[in-house]
Amino acid sequence: MAAHDRDASELRKAERLGGMGAVSARPGRDPGDRNDHGRRQEGRLPAARLGERALLAVTLVGLAAGGVFWLVDMSGPSKLSWAATALIGIVPAAAGVLVNLWHRRLGVDVIAVLALVGALGVGEYLAGALIAVMVATGRMLEGWATGRAERALRELVARMPRTALRRTNGTLTLIEADQVAVGDLLLIRPGEVVPTDGRVEAGTAVLDESTLTGEPVPVERTTGDAVRSGAVNAGGPFDLRATRPARESTYAGIVRMVEAAKADTAPFVRLADRYALVFLPVALAVAGLGWLVSGQLARAVAVLVVATPCPLILAAPVAIVAGLSRASQRGVIIKGGAVLERLANAQVVLFDKTGTLTAGHPTLTEVVTANGLSDAELLRLAASLDQVSPHVLAAAVVHAARERDLALTMPSDVEEVAGAGIRGVVDGHQVAIGKAAWVGVDGIGGTPAAPAHPEGGGEGRASSARGWIRAVRRRSARDGSITVFVGVDGRPAGALLLDDPLRPDAPRMIRRLRKAGVHRTVMVTGDRTEVAATVAEALGIDAILAERTPAEKVDAVRAEARDHPTVMVGDGVNDAPALATASVGIAIAAGGTTASSEAADAVLAVDRLDRIAEAIAIARRSRAIAQQSVLLGMGLSLLAMAIAAVGWLPPAPGALLQETIDLAAILNATRALLPGPEAMPPASARQTELTGQLAIEHRRMLPELDRIRSAAAALSGPAPRSQALSEVRTVHEFCVRDLLPHVDNEERELYPLLEPALGGPEATAPMSRTHVEIRRLVRRLGRLLSDITVDRAGADDLDPDDARELQQLLYGLYAVLRLHFAQEEESYFTLADPVPVGPAHR
Repeated sequence: MAAHDRDASELRKAERLGGMGAVSARPGRDPGDRNDHGRRQEGRLPAARLGERALLAVTLVGLAAGGVFWLVDMSGPSKLSWAATALIGIVPAAAGVLVNLWHRRLGVDVIAVLALVGALGVGEYLAGALIAVMVATGRMLEGWATGRAERALRELVARMPRTALRRTNGTLTLIEADQVAVGDLLLIRPGEVVPTDGRVEAGTAVLDESTLTGEPVPVERTTGDAVRSGAVNAGGPFDLRATRPARESTYAGIVRMVEAAKADTAPFVRLADRYALVFLPVALAVAGLGWLVSGQLARAVAVLVVATPCPLILAAPVAIVAGLSRASQRGVIIKGGAVLERLANAQVVLFDKTGTLTAGHPTLTEVVTANGLSDAELLRLAASLDQVSPHVLAAAVVHAARERDLALTMPSDVEEVAGAGIRGVVDGHQVAIGKAAWVGVDGIGGTPAAPAHPEGGGEGRASSARGWIRAVRRRSARDGSITVFVGVDGRPAGALLLDDPLRPDAPRMIRRLRKAGVHRTVMVTGDRTEVAATVAEALGIDAILAERTPAEKVDAVRAEARDHPTVMVGDGVNDAPALATASVGIAIAAGGTTASSEAADAVLAVDRLDRIAEAIAIARRSRAIAQQSVLLGMGLSLLAMAIAAVGWLPPAPGALLQETIDLAAILNATRALLPGPEAMPPASARQTELTGQLAIEHRRMLPELDRIRSAAAALSGPAPRSQALSEVRTVHEFCVRDLLPHVDNEERELYPLLEPALGGPEATAPMSRTHVEIRRLVRRLGRLLSDITVDRAGADDLDPDDARELQQLLYGLYAVLRLHFAQEEESYFTLADPVPVGPAHR
């Protein structure tokens, strides 16, 4: 304690010297400096787009003023207003042409300039004003998208530690992070971001590495273990020996990778530009030929009038912007038309695992008990003690207990050791939670270190303890679960298994991606291969790349991008480089970080993974409609140009015809606003209400499902037969009281409500058949229990055959219910908006 007091005193001195004032949870992030920086950035962004906004405002005012003058029969002022608007529009369009020519490119701006000049030349001032407005709108939208993309690095840079606490001759000194040298001894306080790479010098480090690996569960590093910068100290203070300068650290490397990936992304040629390369020389050639053959300038002017590229300037952007609008309505914010065009070409989709395909936080999946304690009692004792622990796993345990409506009590005499566990007194019982050794389990075999139960049978109990502990460890290793052991009154009493559950809408998303035309899916994760394989198998993902660092994720994206356009989907800071490298990066904003959202090209703003597949389908449909609109408008314009070139179409009628062509092309482009074949029928208020209600019932029944399995196991366990039979009867009561009414309610109300959206009763027929099986199993269980009688002395006639049949029924019922719940949540509950998250995927 004296050492800690000395450190605290020295820390206060260091803070006074450094001018920090209060201790910050993130070192080096002075709130005042950060706010000033943010205000400077916010001030620069509108200033950069001020000219574009002003241009749009002026052209809109000019167009509207001319319309007002025309309505009051003031032809002269209306023409003057529209002509001035067209002249204003020529300025940015001509500037765009010059910039493109400087870079040796020829784009749609050339046609825009010719269209504006031609409109003014033949007196089509209204058409010129409309073209000017569209040019201004396009420039502002492009400027907005560019400004959003340029903020990608700011979140990463702002989070980088700027200071560190260095130990020198027993004193603490606050220094700039850039001053950290190899070999320096640093004190890392709770909640701080590790400023540079190093090794644990003293103490146990409990680190949240989610920004680096994406994994939500803190990891432990003991003396000598390597620690990477960017991790957050989720435990007590520890000493770190620096092995790299801060500028060469892992986190600094992530920032550099995002910047490099942005720089390496090749510029995308817009759809209209590609058609302009063909349409421009054709239009000029036809106009010149008409003038040359006839010797009349009017024919060339007429050709230019009908060649006004409104199908290019208006129709294509209308379809693309309509696609952007449609995607945003479905919860996917796409940062610009060029991104939507790239998304339309997607062939390969790569996913991060944690927080993208899974929930991103640990969830209790199973309670294993020993020494006669019930599942509920073991969880209640553990959660009562965990109420006072800041550990992320403790929060998951407490949440699980409250979800089961267990009555928690406040513990006393609590002691917590970082990296080991916590112990205290709960309702008169000594309770310990944590690692195996912390609760009295010693060695791989799980031999209890504590004395045998005082009732005798010590050797048998030790053997039994070895059996269940070994089974728990095998199950944890097989499923990739986290094991938390629980001891009560000095003996191992059970274990809690926690997992990061699959998102219920993830399987639907994979299926819809394939339907949308994506032919390959890849999971790229920093997690272990065994865990990644389990997730990939459940979802049907084509390839797995596990145990990958952020740099290796970038390499994986580049490898896939060599053959096909790629989409990367992620949610963490560690995904930002890969998101920036992919053809299109999609960030999960509902649970992700600001850095990943800013580095991405698109953001999923709702908690619905299947909207990613829908966004790809929307992008493809919008591009197809844009192509149709452009080809329709160009085809009709080419026909009109040929007619005008031979003198059959004077300029004035030609202008009217061109307006008709433009209108046809634009109306066709607006079809992109309408739902396409990819769209699911919107959920009604009643559908959302009912699916939400039934999902809540699923969550409430989760502990009862676990009780079914526990009751089955008790029939062959060491507990007395009377106790095991009592648990089975409790299970039957639950089935009759809660489960069967729930099933009947689904059959009577939910399924008929969903049938129109799913295409008819055939879509719900498999689930109805499962309901029949559930009723049959419950009925058989009730009949078997009624055949088992208990005599007056309390002994039962549960012979081995009865026990075996009961066990088979219970295990069968448990398996059917878990599968049925998962199928409903995946197939039906995800139709509602928002998605009701049930327990079956945990």
